[in-house]
Amino acid sequence: MNRSINETLMANLKEATRLTQAGQLQEATAIIQRALHGTSNLNKVVKPVSAERMAGQGTPDRAKPVGDLLRGKLSGLNGLSTGLASSVEALPEGATFNSDTFTNQTGSRDYKLYIPSGYHGQSLPLVVMLHGCTQNPDDFAAGTGMNTLAESQLCLVLYPAQTAFVNHSKCWNWFKPSDQQRENGEPAILAGMTRQIVDEYKLDEQRVYVAGLSAGGAMATTLAMTHPDLYAAVGVHSGLPHGAAHSIPSALAAMRGDAAPLASRNNKRAGAGAMSSMDQKIPAIIFHGDRDTTVHPGNGDRVAAQYSSSIGSGSGPKNAIDIKSEQGKVPNGHAYTRTTHHDANGKAIVEQWSIHGAGHAWAGGAPQGSYTDPKGPDATGEMLRFFLTHSKVEQR
Repeated sequence: MNRSINETLMANLKEATRLTQAGQLQEATAIIQRALHGTSNLNKVVKPVSAERMAGQGTPDRAKPVGDLLRGKLSGLNGLSTGLASSVEALPEGATFNSDTFTNQTGSRDYKLYIPSGYHGQSLPLVVMLHGCTQNPDDFAAGTGMNTLAESQLCLVLYPAQTAFVNHSKCWNWFKPSDQQRENGEPAILAGMTRQIVDEYKLDEQRVYVAGLSAGGAMATTLAMTHPDLYAAVGVHSGLPHGAAHSIPSALAAMRGDAAPLASRNNKRAGAGAMSSMDQKIPAIIFHGDRDTTVHPGNGDRVAAQYSSSIGSGSGPKNAIDIKSEQGKVPNGHAYTRTTHHDANGKAIVEQWSIHGAGHAWAGGAPQGSYTDPKGPDATGEMLRFFLTHSKVEQR
């Protein structure tokens, strides 16, 4: 009898593993719930991953106990993202990962800042990392591995934290007009936080970058679009274009892939007070799984189009675009297509990665964090590589 129960439980865990690796975390959670309650019918209809969670309409408090069960039951399975960071990794000697709070006239947010052991007051780059819904800085750092890379390549990493008081699923409010503007809402808070860290640690203001996942990816591109004077490049993973929505219904439509007019210089509601990237070109690197059922893969194309259109918006040879596409495959992992837009000097300005067979998860991420897919490619490494080839000086 016990053997039969164990075999059934393991079958459920294997199915949960498969669903988690595909980015279908809610289905995996439902299977674990049924297994723990003695219900092993894998054919039972499971509610799909909820788009409402990304727009702040989910129920994270009710899901938390199940997350604890997932962590305990599945932590031993290889290559699995459990949806929760199991622990904070030990820091290298001399490195710090401290918590603090930033406040300006617009609002306040907590954050964590990683300072590598090799920092001794020199002018280093800064990477701002915006987590996705239900995540937090520790979770996002563990999943992306950006701190490990920052230790070896010497840069500071800033992780702003969304609060459940503002959005109860801890999503950045990328879909609200009041949070799509340069001098208002979350962009003003995040940009102010960025400037404070640059000033306090005397970092290289020419090499400041921003990246994010899902709702964080959408907010990252909004930050780049509204503050092209601050950020030298942007990384968007499984996100949406700036101005893709102006309400909860339009956010859900955009996530389904329903096209709508994007914010522009003439869209005063979504872009009031913004400096347009049509005037200042922002290099962008974009990742999206082509099996993403939470944020439609077409959004990756739309993000790329938003940035590539800014490349060719001027006149003269320096605005020419050369587009190259290549196929690749991670050993024992995902295949991908990488499309790169170059300027007339051969500089890669927009780099788009379409990951074949991948769901809604950070490519190449570690299973210690949520929404990760260890089958690659290495989004963290590729983003930092792309970032460090760009600075504000060359964009003037």
